[in-house]
Parts: sequence; C-alpha cells; structure tokens
Amino acid sequence: MRISSSLMFQTGLNTINAQQSDLMHLYQQIGSGQKMVTPADDPLGASQAINLSQSQAQNARYADNRSVANQNLATEEDALNSLTLLLQDVRTRMVQVGNGTLSDADRQTLANVLQNARDTALGIANTTDGNGQYVFSGSRGSAPAFMADGTYNGDGMQRLIQADATRQIAGSDVGRDIFARSQPGTLAYVSTAGAGNTGTMVASGPYISDRAQNPDARYSYAVSFTSATDYTVVVTDESTGVASAPVNYTLTPGATEMDLGQGTKVQISGTPAAGDTLAVDPLKTQDPNIFQTFDKLIAALNAPTQGDDQATASLRNILNTGMQQVATSYDNVLTVRASIGARMNELQALDDSGSQRNLGFTKALSGIEDLDYYEATTQLSLRKIALEGAGLAFQTIQGLSLFNLGRS
Repeated sequence: MRISSSLMFQTGLNTINAQQSDLMHLYQQIGSGQKMVTPADDPLGASQAINLSQSQAQNARYADNRSVANQNLATEEDALNSLTLLLQDVRTRMVQVGNGTLSDADRQTLANVLQNARDTALGIANTTDGNGQYVFSGSRGSAPAFMADGTYNGDGMQRLIQADATRQIAGSDVGRDIFARSQPGTLAYVSTAGAGNTGTMVASGPYISDRAQNPDARYSYAVSFTSATDYTVVVTDESTGVASAPVNYTLTPGATEMDLGQGTKVQISGTPAAGDTLAVDPLKTQDPNIFQTFDKLIAALNAPTQGDDQATASLRNILNTGMQQVATSYDNVLTVRASIGARMNELQALDDSGSQRNLGFTKALSGIEDLDYYEATTQLSLRKIALEGAGLAFQTIQGLSLFNLGRS
C-alpha cells in the first residue's frame, strides 16, 4: 500500500491533536474536581446524577419546611405555656372567692383581676408569628383568631406543612379547638343552676357513680323541684336525642348528694325551692368558650350578694359552673400542648431521617461525579508522555524524504 506524504503528515497531526484533547480533558477534570466535564463523558452517570441532585434538593426543601414547622410550633407552645399559667392562677382565684369570707368590694377587686386575665387570654389567642400571621386563626392567618367579645373569627382548617414526601404535619392548631372546646374524651359533667332559682341550693361536683350504667357520659339531666325535698329528672340520651319520661325522686333530710339516675350523682348543699331547676350535662357536649366563661364569672363577682342568701347561692352556683368549665379548658390546653410536643418529636425524627438520606445522596453523587485525583494525575503523566511521543514521531516523519529513504 502506498502512503502519501500528506497522509503521513495528517496522521501525525491528528495524533498530536488527540493527545492534546485528552490532556486538556484531564486538565478540566483536575481543575473542576469533577469526573464528568460534559454529560457525554458518562451519559448514564449524568442521568443518575441529575436524579440524585433533584432528590437531594427536594430533601433540603423538606428540611426547610420542618424548620418552619418547628418555629411555628415553638411559638404556639410558648403562647399555650403562658395560657396554662394564667388558667392555673384563675383557678386559684376562684377557689379563693368560694371560701365565703370575701366582701362585695373584695369580689369586685377579684373581678378586675379576672378582667385583666381575660384580656391577657385574648392577647394570647391572637398571638402572631414572625411574619405577622395570627397563629390560631386556622387558614385565615391575616385575621385575628378571636374578636373582643370572644367570638371565634378564624376557620377550622389547620395549616399543614409538607414535612416529608409522605407526611404533612400541622404547623399550628385551630383557636376554636383550644379556647372553645372541652378536653377530648372527657367524662366530666357540668352543673348549671337555673337563673330564676329562688332557693339556696348550691350544686357542684357532678360525677358518674356507676360506670356500668353510664360508661361514656352520654346522658344529660334536667332536674325540676316540686318542693324542697321532691324533684323530677328527665334523662336525655345525647347519642340519640331521646328523652325519658320524668322520674320522681325524694331527697332525704341532710342529703349531700342527689341521685340523677343512670349511675350519675351531683353534690348539693342548701335548700331548693319549688320551681328551682338544675341542668347536669356532659362537658363534651358543652364546648365552653373560655372568654364567655370569664364574662359570666366577672358579671357574677360584680353583683352584690352580701346579706342575701339567695344571691349568695346563685353566685356559688355560677362559680361552681365556671370552675368546672375552666378545669376542662385547662385540661384541653394541656392536651393540645401534648399534641404539639408529639409533633415536634416527630419533626426531630424526620430531621434525623432526612440527614441520613442526605448523607446517602451525597455519597452516591460523590461516587458518580467526584474525580479520583490519584488516577487522574497518573493519567496526566501518561498523557504528557504520549503527547511528547506523538510530537517526536511527527518530527521524525517531518524529516523524512525520498532521498533519505533511498539511502537507508
């Protein structure tokens, strides 16, 4: 086969260019620290790297979301901690009022204290986060959760935050579920004396005496007195709304408890009058609004009772009802705080899992993209030698001629 001089020169030039191209590619790899300078270097690896990078970015976004959720829940926890301390103080004040030794002026002073407590509770209910959003307004973050009269102004939608690919976590709680709800699952009862009662009977501490008859606090009781010792009870099954026929009962002299039927009793003192009424209802059906409870207590404390046995009995009945409602509100706040703690623990667990996933993504990306410097520097030395060899070969070819070939 005849080889022309132009072919020999072109072959030598192509060889030098190829070696220079390989050498330049190695320079780019070493300078960037990346194994793949272009996707053409490893199409499959480039595709895998893109998928891994997307997964890693998504994982980082979830981590940011969890950080926001933690901040929101921490803000809520701080607010509810303040509310817990406030309700503890209110319960102490109410016990102080019920000891019967305070004058009308003393009770008015305590009414002012409760008014301040109510204002503080309203401020807590309208807590805002760092972005000016109301924490307890549901999805209506731009509107205050509660109006001045205690009416809930938000909605019932929780703000869900995507904390992981398959998990959404509520970053806040609905104000109605905190400030206007009984503790979920409570079996407690609340007694409410009729506003028009003329006797001196005081009712307190309704309870279930026989769980077999009333295991889930499903019955409510409407009591009507026909005399100081005789009364009738109408029992309503709250699960069906069906009311029983009136059942007649008689109080024994000196009795401190009234039997309401269906395994439920209420503690009493004083003497009822004919026409007096008493309602005993499961707290889970009442959902007392804490601000309305405060309003009733403040109004009762401001009303004079000194020297009036009937007014004193009415005050004590209102206080007992208020104490029962504040107690369930207090327990409900603790339930919500426990839920917040559980969510924060879950966020921490998801953070730990996300950190492990991120390490896995980083390791996988490193295996695909990162350059092995030992191998690259070895290849660089080899390519330099190859380029030098190609150059020497070209010089040798360049010096050849027909006469030189003939002499050889």
